[in-house]
Amino acid sequence: MSLDISKLLRENIRNLKPYSSARDEFSGEAAVFLDANENPFNAPWNRYPDPHQRILKARVGEIKNIASQNIFLGNGSDEPIDLLFRAFCEPGKDNVVSINPTYGMYRVAADTNNIVVNLVSLNADFELEAEAVMAAVTPDTKIIFLCSPNNPTGNALDSHEMLKIIEGFEGLVVVDEAYIDFCPEKSLLPELDKYPNLVILQTFSKAWGMAGLRLGMAFASELIIDVLSRIKYPYNLNIMTQQKGLELLANDQLKLEWVALILKERGKMISNLNKYPFVVKVYPSDANFILVQMHDPRGIYNYLVEEQIIVRDRSSIALCEGCLRISVGSPEENATLIEAFDQLI
Repeated sequence: MSLDISKLLRENIRNLKPYSSARDEFSGEAAVFLDANENPFNAPWNRYPDPHQRILKARVGEIKNIASQNIFLGNGSDEPIDLLFRAFCEPGKDNVVSINPTYGMYRVAADTNNIVVNLVSLNADFELEAEAVMAAVTPDTKIIFLCSPNNPTGNALDSHEMLKIIEGFEGLVVVDEAYIDFCPEKSLLPELDKYPNLVILQTFSKAWGMAGLRLGMAFASELIIDVLSRIKYPYNLNIMTQQKGLELLANDQLKLEWVALILKERGKMISNLNKYPFVVKVYPSDANFILVQMHDPRGIYNYLVEEQIIVRDRSSIALCEGCLRISVGSPEENATLIEAFDQLI
C-alpha cells in the first residue's frame, strides 16, 4: 500500500518552514550554554527541555519495539489529535469520519479547527461495521477516527473490520488504543509497517498511572511523525514530564501488576453489579471501566455524589441511554462503591 502524504497535507503546512530552537541547532553536552537566553541559575529547571525527547523516545521504543523515528510524544494524546487536524484538514472544506459514541475530544478538536465530523453509529451491540464507515466517506474526508477499546462503551472493535477500513481508505486512519493494556485483543502496532496511512494513539495515563504527567504517544510512518514534529510547539514536553516519565518507565513489572489487579477487580465488580435490581445491564468491558445501564441513572449518580463517590453519567450519549460509566478503582475504592450500592437494596 502506498500513500502520498504531500497530497493529504494542507498547502500551508506543506510549505511551512518550522521554527528552529536553540536546542534544535545544538544537542549534546557542553560546559557552558549561552545560546537560549536562559537564566543561568536554578538548575536544572532553568534549561529548556529536549524538544525531540530523544532519551524518552528511546525508552518508549524499547518498550513498544518500535523505532524512535516512528514515535511522537505529546502533551497527552489530545495534542497529536489536534495536530492531525491542523496538518491534514483544511478548515471549512475538509471533513473527518468518526464512530458514535466514542471519545469526545475528536469532535472538540474538529470543532476547534472548523472541520465537519461525519458520525457513523455503532450497532446496538456497539460493534463496528466497516461498510457503514466507508459509506460516510466523501472526496473531502481526510481522517477516520476509531477508538479500540472504545470509550465510553468499553468494548474492543473488531480488528478485521478496522483493517478493512485501513486498507480501503486513501486518507489517514487513526486508531486510539488508550485502553489496549486491559484488552485481550492485540495492538495494531505490529501492522504499522504495512499501512502508511495508519496512526496509532496510546497513552501513559491509564495502565502506567501517569495521567497527571500528560504524556501521550502517536505511532506512524516517519513521514507523518515528521509532519507532527514540525508543527508542534518547540518544547511541548517539559523537563519534569520527561524525567518523571523515564523514572516510571523503568519499572515494567509494576505496570503489569497494576493491570492484573485492575482486571481482577473489574471481574469482581461486574459480578457484584449484576446482583442489583436497579441495574438493567452490565456491558462487557475490555477497558479499565464498565458501562452500566440502570433504572434512574441520574438519581443513582446523585446518591453516589452524596456518598462522595464520583462516577460518570453517560446517559445523554448516543446508544448509552440510562448508563453510568464506572472506572475500576483500587480494591478499597471498589469496596466502598459496592457498600454504597448495598444500601440501596
